Amino acid sequence: MSGWFTLFTNCRYILDGELVEDHLVISDETGLILKREGYIGGEAVDLEDNIIAPGFLELQTNGVNGFHFTHFQDEKSYSKKIDDVARHYATQGVTGFWATIPTVKGEEFQKILPSLTPRDIPNSASLLGAHCEGPYLHPSKKGAHDESFFQACSASPADIYGSSNLSSNVKLVTLAPELPDSSYLIKSLVSQGIKVSMGHSNATIVEGLTGLTAGATCLTHTLNAMSPITSRAPGLAGLISLPPTHKPAPPYFTLIPDGEHLHPNTVSLLHRTNPKRSILITDSIELASLPNGTYPGHSQIPFQQTKRGTRATIAGTDTLIGGCISLQHGMRNLMEWTGCGIAEAVGTVTENVAGFMGIDVEGGRGSLREGRRADLCVLNESGEVLQTWVAGTKVWDREVEDARREDDGEARG
Repeated sequence: MSGWFTLFTNCRYILDGELVEDHLVISDETGLILKREGYIGGEAVDLEDNIIAPGFLELQTNGVNGFHFTHFQDEKSYSKKIDDVARHYATQGVTGFWATIPTVKGEEFQKILPSLTPRDIPNSASLLGAHCEGPYLHPSKKGAHDESFFQACSASPADIYGSSNLSSNVKLVTLAPELPDSSYLIKSLVSQGIKVSMGHSNATIVEGLTGLTAGATCLTHTLNAMSPITSRAPGLAGLISLPPTHKPAPPYFTLIPDGEHLHPNTVSLLHRTNPKRSILITDSIELASLPNGTYPGHSQIPFQQTKRGTRATIAGTDTLIGGCISLQHGMRNLMEWTGCGIAEAVGTVTENVAGFMGIDVEGGRGSLREGRRADLCVLNESGEVLQTWVAGTKVWDREVEDARREDDGEARG
């Protein structure tokens, strides 16, 4: 950019779940969002009445583009694969992600996690750390996890994940709150600054309340691998209807909006119950963005896997093994299924995520407030990503990408 700041004009931006009719100013020097008045000069960018949103945040992704986060050979090649994934995410409006490591052997956790130290990646989404989904899960709700690797909550997380990883790289752990000693484990993890979400669980609402009281603050892929809602037994999902004044507060809750894991009306019912706590996730696996077909497994799922459209299963079964859509696709589904506006939908992949993970702070991410990182994406009215900016620099533009592909096609022709 030619000036020391960039001024976005002829646009609207999203803040606190609302569309704001105003310009936006970002610093080219610090990569932060500036006050919206008092600037003369700089670089002006006309966004042609499109919408600026915070950069999307991927809270639960197991991989994409043929790479699963358990595919570890050595640190150098793994780091390059992470960089490749991060560049792909930027094309989808994602500016930060937590790599999910599902239930694997303790030695696998300790081999992989050192490579998931939070870091910025040039012209790409940032790696924000790891989400460990297991091994403290309930066998009755194992989903696609290998229960032979499950551990009792009395097993030390330092022995499973590695003490150095707990203090630096592990940012979120999913566990089942009905397991013996789970409250002690939750308190221990939270005391180390690690967020805890409840999932892969058959817990009752009472057991869920115990988990909340211990310090858990979220539900993982709500109603998938989870006790159901029934007329007199609302299960874990019933916690999302707690009043906002309840102590402890109602949890955040994640939803997979692909039409495979949850019926569209179920997504609508859950989201509408508490939109400010609703978080969309892809739960994507390495089959996401690949052609339909049958593919090999990995250290979590030692079976062949089949992809058909948005559905991915263990080959020859109906067991779902993760998602195959992007966050922007899921956000557009939410708009269609619930009738919510684009600002509310964007909140489920930005502000709500940042609120849960505690990163909507000075210099942080997830909102377009003054002093936050200028991680943002430009959307059209229907929620399609047109541009992605990371720390004040444009790293992807759909028009440029379309032109490049057209030129490549002509050259090949």
